[in-house]
Amino acid sequence: MSARAEGAATESTAAEGPADPADPPDPADPADPPDPLYARLRAYEGSPAAVGGRGGDPVNAPMIRHWCEATGHPVPPDGSAPATMLQVWTMAGLAGEGGRSGPYDELLRTLDEAGCTSVVATDCEQEYARPLRPGEEVTFDAVIESVSPRKTTKLGTGYFVTTRMDIRADGEPAGTHRFRILKYAPAQRTSAKPEKKTGTGAEARRPRPVVNRDNAGFWEGVARHQLLIQRCDACAALRFPWLPGCNACGSQDWSTVAASGSGTVFSYVVMHHPPFPAFDPPYAVALVELAEGVRVLGGVTGVPYDKVRIGMAAELEFRRVDKELELPFFRVREEAEAEAEAEEEAEGEG
Repeated sequence: MSARAEGAATESTAAEGPADPADPPDPADPADPPDPLYARLRAYEGSPAAVGGRGGDPVNAPMIRHWCEATGHPVPPDGSAPATMLQVWTMAGLAGEGGRSGPYDELLRTLDEAGCTSVVATDCEQEYARPLRPGEEVTFDAVIESVSPRKTTKLGTGYFVTTRMDIRADGEPAGTHRFRILKYAPAQRTSAKPEKKTGTGAEARRPRPVVNRDNAGFWEGVARHQLLIQRCDACAALRFPWLPGCNACGSQDWSTVAASGSGTVFSYVVMHHPPFPAFDPPYAVALVELAEGVRVLGGVTGVPYDKVRIGMAAELEFRRVDKELELPFFRVREEAEAEAEAEEEAEGEG
């Protein structure tokens, strides 16, 4: 069994390394000039990143319960740790990077000296060999698996470094954790000419959604003007946003249903700051509870930002925000308007 966690740091969505950050970085372009630093960095591949590491605590029920409560995951019936807790038992916490090897420190220091002083995590990938149970001692070793050729991203120019950690429980293989970072020299920021302000921010390009193998089906539905909700094939629980597994029973088998589009405003915020060229603050963003029971975030249309209220009726609509991007929004109606429409419908049926 394996799982992949994308975008381990918020900033990583701006990194333009591989198309999918979890895929191995592309090899160097033969047309690129020679990079002496890359030759030095590659020499660290295969070197240990951590040796004889030991988890700060044995696998324990309180930590399992706290993690499950925080993530909305059910505690497994047998009391074992959910598979995706694998990294929890190896993290050093606030005490620091205990157990990191000399070669790994040298690699990072070499990058720092070359001007690659910034770091952003891009993704991790895990493979699970067996469940971890309370009382088991966790040990691990890690290796510098690969260093990419030099890459230029929106954040800056640098190198992707991938480490692989092999994790054991009471001496038995329990799983593998790969973690990739980008060590880079920050790009020089130039003052851009101010965008001409419009009522809709139409002259500026909105941020692109991060599309990966776990949520591609959702965006395919948006292209068809459908808001697709995942439904667990094992327990029929509906879930949103999209997840690889069911947060009710843990099953990884699922199908989709198209939302009716009707709902009510469960909560909302009015955005005033920070300003962004593609948006025109102040504007409202609502958390809408759909008729199906799941909650979805979306922009608000239909009423001014200062007229949005909890409990307002909301209807799904799709709006093109630029030539390339269409997004789901929610058109809300003031209570009096919604009541009048409901009365008209009732009279028509009578």
